[in-house]
Amino acid sequence: MAESLTIQTDDGSFQALVVRPDTSGPAPVVVVVQEIFGVNAGIRLIAAEYAVQGFIAVCPDLFWRTEPGLSMSENSEENWKKALDIYGAYDFDQGAADVLKTVEAARTIAGGNGKVGLTGYCLGGLMTFLGAARGAPDAAVAYYGGGTERYVGEADGVKAPLLMHLAGDDEFIGPEARATIVEALAGRPNVEVHVYPGRSHAFARPGGNHYDKADAETANGRTLAFFKEKLG
Repeated sequence: MAESLTIQTDDGSFQALVVRPDTSGPAPVVVVVQEIFGVNAGIRLIAAEYAVQGFIAVCPDLFWRTEPGLSMSENSEENWKKALDIYGAYDFDQGAADVLKTVEAARTIAGGNGKVGLTGYCLGGLMTFLGAARGAPDAAVAYYGGGTERYVGEADGVKAPLLMHLAGDDEFIGPEARATIVEALAGRPNVEVHVYPGRSHAFARPGGNHYDKADAETANGRTLAFFKEKLG
C-alpha cells in the first residue's frame, strides 16, 4: 500500500512516498534515497521489495525545490541531460539535511517500531553516507555514492553501523576515488565495505543498463540481512 508523507523543513515542505508491508504490527522503517532520476519506477520497485520483506519504505523527493514529483527513466538522452543539470546545481548539504528530516519523521511514523535504516543509490548513496555522518539512523547502507571521496573526512561522525557497496569498474567513481573511500573507512568496527569487481555504476538498479543480477542479488542479500539484524 502506497501513501505520501509530508516532511517539513525550514524553507518549505516536501513529499515522501511511503510503501507499507501487508503484515500487521510495528515494523522498522527504511528510508530509500533516490538516484538523479527522482523517485522513479526503479526506486518504487526497491521500496515495494522492502515492503515485501516487512519494512515500511519511505522515499523522499530530493529534487522538490527544483521540480517536485520528478520521475524519469534513464533510457532517454533528454532525461540524462535534465537529471545531470539538476544534479550539477544540487546543494548536497541541503539535501543531507532533507534526508535527516525524513529520518526524523520516519521515527514516529504510524505503524513504525521507532527504528530507521537509511539507504540510497548514486546521489542517494552519498546522501546516505552524509546522513550517517551528520545524523543518527540506526543503520545505513550506501550503494556506489558518487562524490563520497570528497566527504570521507567526516567518517569519524559515522556512529551507526554502515554497509557500503562499491562497483569495481564504476565510471563515476574511479580507482583513485574508490581507494580513497576504502582507505578512509578501513579498520572501523562499525563499517563494512564490499567492492564488486568488474561491475559498473548502478549495477544494483532494477532494470538499469548495467544491472548485474548475480552481484545485485549478493549485494541486496547482504543489505537485507544487515537491516534485519540492526533494525529488527
